[in-house]
Amino acid sequence: MSEQPKAPEAAPEPIAFDPLAAAPGPGPAGDALAMPPLPADAVIIIPVRDAVLFPEIVLPVALTGRAAVAAAQQAVRAQRQFAVVLQRDVGTEDPGPAEMHRMGVVANLLRYVTAPDGGHHMICQGVQRFHITEFLPGWPFLVARGLHLAEPVAQGSEIEARFLSLKQRALEALSLLPNAPPPLRDAVEAVTSPTALADLAAAHMDLKLEEKQDILETLDLIQRLDKVARLMAHRLEVLRLTQQINQRTRAAFDERQRQAVLREQMAAIQRELGEDQPNSELAELKAAIDAAGMPEAVDAQARKELRRLERTPDASAEYGMIRTYLEWLTELPWKLPEPPPIDVEEARRILDADHYGLDKIKQRIVEYLAVRKLAPDGKAPILCFIGPPGVGKTSLGQSIARAMQRKFVRVSLGGVHDEAEIRGHRRTYVGALPGDIIQAIRRAGSRDCVMMLDEIDKMGAGIHGDPSAAMLEVLDPEQNSTFEDNYLAVPFDLSRVVFIATANMFDGIPGPLRDRMEIIPLAGYTAREKLEIAKRYLVRRQIEANGLTTAQVEIEDAAIVRVIADYTREAGVRTLEREIGRLLRSAAVRVAAGETGLIRIGPPEVTEILGPARFENELAMRTSVPGVATGLAWTPVGGDILFIEATRTAGRGQLILTGQLGDVMRESAQAALSLLKSRAEALGLPADIFEKNDIHVHVPAGATPKDGPSAGVAMFTALVSLLTGRNVRSDTAMTGEISLRGLVLPIGGVKEKVLAAEAAGIARVMLPARNRRDFEDIPEETRRNLEFIWLETVDDAMAAALEPAGAGGAAKTPPGPGVQPLAAKSWGPPTAH
Repeated sequence: MSEQPKAPEAAPEPIAFDPLAAAPGPGPAGDALAMPPLPADAVIIIPVRDAVLFPEIVLPVALTGRAAVAAAQQAVRAQRQFAVVLQRDVGTEDPGPAEMHRMGVVANLLRYVTAPDGGHHMICQGVQRFHITEFLPGWPFLVARGLHLAEPVAQGSEIEARFLSLKQRALEALSLLPNAPPPLRDAVEAVTSPTALADLAAAHMDLKLEEKQDILETLDLIQRLDKVARLMAHRLEVLRLTQQINQRTRAAFDERQRQAVLREQMAAIQRELGEDQPNSELAELKAAIDAAGMPEAVDAQARKELRRLERTPDASAEYGMIRTYLEWLTELPWKLPEPPPIDVEEARRILDADHYGLDKIKQRIVEYLAVRKLAPDGKAPILCFIGPPGVGKTSLGQSIARAMQRKFVRVSLGGVHDEAEIRGHRRTYVGALPGDIIQAIRRAGSRDCVMMLDEIDKMGAGIHGDPSAAMLEVLDPEQNSTFEDNYLAVPFDLSRVVFIATANMFDGIPGPLRDRMEIIPLAGYTAREKLEIAKRYLVRRQIEANGLTTAQVEIEDAAIVRVIADYTREAGVRTLEREIGRLLRSAAVRVAAGETGLIRIGPPEVTEILGPARFENELAMRTSVPGVATGLAWTPVGGDILFIEATRTAGRGQLILTGQLGDVMRESAQAALSLLKSRAEALGLPADIFEKNDIHVHVPAGATPKDGPSAGVAMFTALVSLLTGRNVRSDTAMTGEISLRGLVLPIGGVKEKVLAAEAAGIARVMLPARNRRDFEDIPEETRRNLEFIWLETVDDAMAAALEPAGAGGAAKTPPGPGVQPLAAKSWGPPTAH
């Protein structure tokens, strides 16, 4: 019998339906008026694929397929009986005559339901077996003629004996079922017909559809009773085995529970007698505590928790929590190892071998290591490398660990928004763990490791607190010697850990956190430095990553230069390494195909593999008309050139700013226009030129937000060029903030901006004179390649940037009525370096 058999319902009278209400909505039955009438001897066939209906059995049926729904709705409209027949192929939605069994059951419809999800269901009651002799065409559903088969007459002692045996087995099976419904037992006890008992048992047994269909098609009563009896005997054996297994399981559980109670009682007796002996697990924990070398206060706390663990039952949830806590305490490196000697010259060699360039950064790291060597117990500063992606911040930390001969561990802080991720969760919470700092110490296995706090500017406050506030104690040399994790609840000394932080943006680090670190900026690489890095590190690394050797492939220097100039625009070298990888993968395909000999990759092969150049120098096109100036910008991934375009149209003196400019940049444009208005008379501009014209300033790449004050000089120069009709020199780029008095104020990111100017083909760079202090930060090669002009006031900028009247394309764009070209001699010579 099935695990949860359905009790047979009393056979109600067939329900009378309103044909219009019984088949709501459009569907195949909506065309009932267009169909030919059904012959009197024809029977509507409803195919089913998940059930077999027996006579006198009430069965719910889910209608699948348009033909089945149409057949049921037509039976409702015509108030006719129908035949429920199992289809051979359960995967067919609308089966044809070839996919149908030939034996089914004529049934009456008791209920028809349309579900909210659009499904159709009906409850029907079997009446009589029906054998299909032929299918009739012409209807959108299956219609057939056949024989209505009467049940055989039950006579004879053999049938009676089989009937009594089957009833006894059915009742025994129901007694073994844990949730057998009483109505089903009553129905089995009340049945008096062998045919009814066979159909009732087959309908409610957990059988395959093929087995049920076989019983339905068995017309001989003795054979039918024998088949059902065999299947019932097998099912009864399964139920008996299941009951035995359940009894053994309950007995085993009761025995374990009894043993646990006895074990607890025995432990209590031993504690009363003072004879309790620690088990092996407790002995191991005690030995680990003895060997851990914890400070006195921590050792006392550990032994207190060990005594609690000895009194806690093994099956208690608190037992596992205390054991995990003690494991964390014993596995942390409380002892300070013997510090390895620091060889300054060896450290310098490691830094030079791992990184090209970055001379000032390397020198500062060597100084840091020298101080740690001379004063190992001193409070060393916490270094923070700030720079664009791909310039080697993380690898510098690894090199420091190598130079100091210490373990290196990395903690990623990007996306951390919960204070507990730094300080841990309290042990009262289920699944609590220490914070990332303590977990990193455990992974390193050393209390004087080098810990890289990666992406420290990417932390963000959330509803669970501010993790940057938790980092204040970690990074303060005056406090981190007694750092207390919420999970451990005991102080841990972090003063010997060498913390090195990395960040992309200075402004993303909170002020109190910045105050605890020494900021070391890392700017982008020049094209020459990228070439050397590619030759020394990137090419070799990608050759190994792609399964090649230097005897199989070679990349020419000219090819690397082409990739740097035409396919990358970045401060670091990550994109350069990816493009080199693409070149080598192309060579790997040729080697894998069987090509022998050395494969050389030169500039022609670069274009063939990587496609057309992605970046081009559009400086000449951008600066060929008055009103266009080239500025310099700083971005989180390095410097970039920025074009300022200005034009004027007839209007009412409005200033229009576009290009997704921030508030500070908009204020710079307004200040540039106000400064220009104050000098209109000196420039020979008509007094009403600003009242009769609208000035539109646009910064291209409008989809990229831009902000900052350093575009003031470029905006002022573009406006002067527009209104005077003089072109801005196409080989000149400028940066600097301006004041309403015409002073040029200092800006930041000088190195990145100058490198971007060199990469873009600029020959002259105009910088604020007060930024001369940053001149030494610019690589020497770049200083030789560029001409530097130092600006005290905007007068210097106009004199150096504007071409003489009538030069270049100035004559092609007249300045407009009333505008006089500006004489170059009015402004004096620029200050050049």
